[in-house]
Amino acid sequence: METSREFLRSLGYPGEDLYSLPSSDKRFPDGAQYRIELPSVEGPRALAATLEEIDRYGITVHRVSQGSGIMLLTDKEIKEMCEMTAQRKMELSLFVGPRGTWDISAQPFTSAGKVIALRHEGADQLVYAMEDLRRGANLGLRGALVADEGLLLLTKEMKKQGLLPKDFVVKVSVQMMAANPVSIKLMQDLGADTYNVPTALTLPKLAAIRQVTDIPIDLYVEVPDGFGGFIRYYEIPELIRILAPVYIKFGLRNHPDVYPSGNHWEEINIALCRERVHRAALGIQMIERYYPEAVTSKPGAPDLGVPVIAQSKAEEELYERRV
Repeated sequence: METSREFLRSLGYPGEDLYSLPSSDKRFPDGAQYRIELPSVEGPRALAATLEEIDRYGITVHRVSQGSGIMLLTDKEIKEMCEMTAQRKMELSLFVGPRGTWDISAQPFTSAGKVIALRHEGADQLVYAMEDLRRGANLGLRGALVADEGLLLLTKEMKKQGLLPKDFVVKVSVQMMAANPVSIKLMQDLGADTYNVPTALTLPKLAAIRQVTDIPIDLYVEVPDGFGGFIRYYEIPELIRILAPVYIKFGLRNHPDVYPSGNHWEEINIALCRERVHRAALGIQMIERYYPEAVTSKPGAPDLGVPVIAQSKAEEELYERRV
């Protein structure tokens, strides 16, 4: 076994999971160790309720994300969400709309196919996904989730060639499922700006991943049932110490699957969003109690994907001609 471990080390990777749990000396560009993320904020009304609840608890949330996809939001809805988050200097991350589970293939619904459920099948699906990204960016969006390695590489090339803004934050979904230092380093090299690791990784496994990756890691500390249903609140201080820079992400157990969402789920979505804020308040209290010296970002940190608002029609047309 030692030969294989030494080979990994010779390539710059850890040869074993790091049970010593070393503290990370890596940071966000503003020097912070952690930020807070709330997922599954499905549409403007759910976002408005989330922001109202954030104010009620007096907490700071740096990123909100959405899972139903850019293509299921109207231009007006995307602009509304961009405006609300831009006013708060908060990152908004919307999922790419078309993906494997909404395609006509049966593969994602088989027991074996669930592992690659959100990949894009064929070139047309990649084109649809690229169009989703371009449309979102044209409306002011500066962050999106992807779950396909090919699309991830394309986002890197799109930024190089001006098809996406260079400051567009590409967040890799938890459903990509890369789970070791080598595979997650590969995602970073392909163009990931932040990476959502699988939910059940232990602290030593996470520490090994952090040793070779520089991008922020996103980690659920309350996990939706479909991804395991774990609640890891008491681990939050150690997760920050070991994984910085890290997005502490508050999902919600014991709730229905609302994807793809819409008006028929809106009242439930709003209730779920309000409870996620409550969960985030609980987690932040854990940090204040057990790791009060941990440093968090202020709203509007320079690398956040804060939307751009108030484009004139002429500016939108100019952007369209350019891309």
